[in-house]
Amino acid sequence: MTDDRRAYSSTLVDAEAERRRGRHVCVVDADGFSALLRGGPAPCLELRRARTGRVRPVAAATPEARVLGGPLRLRRTGRRAPGDLTLDLSRLDEGTAAHEATVGALIEYLSCQGVEACTNAAGAPEFDAGWSLGEDIFVAEVKSLTGAREDQQIRLGIGQILDYAHQLRSTCPSVAIRPVLVLEKRPSAVRWTALADSVGLRLTWAPEFAGI
Repeated sequence: MTDDRRAYSSTLVDAEAERRRGRHVCVVDADGFSALLRGGPAPCLELRRARTGRVRPVAAATPEARVLGGPLRLRRTGRRAPGDLTLDLSRLDEGTAAHEATVGALIEYLSCQGVEACTNAAGAPEFDAGWSLGEDIFVAEVKSLTGAREDQQIRLGIGQILDYAHQLRSTCPSVAIRPVLVLEKRPSAVRWTALADSVGLRLTWAPEFAGI
């Protein structure tokens, strides 16, 4: 190349590892690379780790990228933030562990269906899990029923996930948002399923996760 043109390396780079080291790495598609060769700007693609462990690019402008973030990971339990309730810490920790166990079971269930569970995208409501099927995007709130009043937990979960869905439908009107409430186990009262159906909400529970 001449001195007035940029040189581009053909060496393969682990973009995610480079970003963890604090280095900026921009991944572009073929059109973006052509734009760079012409001296113009090119948008960076968002990176998402697939179930195989490989990193796959997702165009940042897609509806999916506005709702879903990176792969969902389990959190360590037993640690509490300063603002957490402290009325009964042993029962709180028990409930948190049950919550993460349910999240883990959901991740495994979706993975067996060939579906990747994701976190929320930056700026999107902080739902517990999200995934896409066809043109539909599912967002889920997970509620444990261990160490807590069942009706209180379910009511809280319904309110949260309907709120998240409403926010997403307002900001992404072209996206089909499907809210899901995921429970640790089958609720003792059968009325919750009818209530969920009446408000357009899918209600499911571990370990079968029927209906999703």
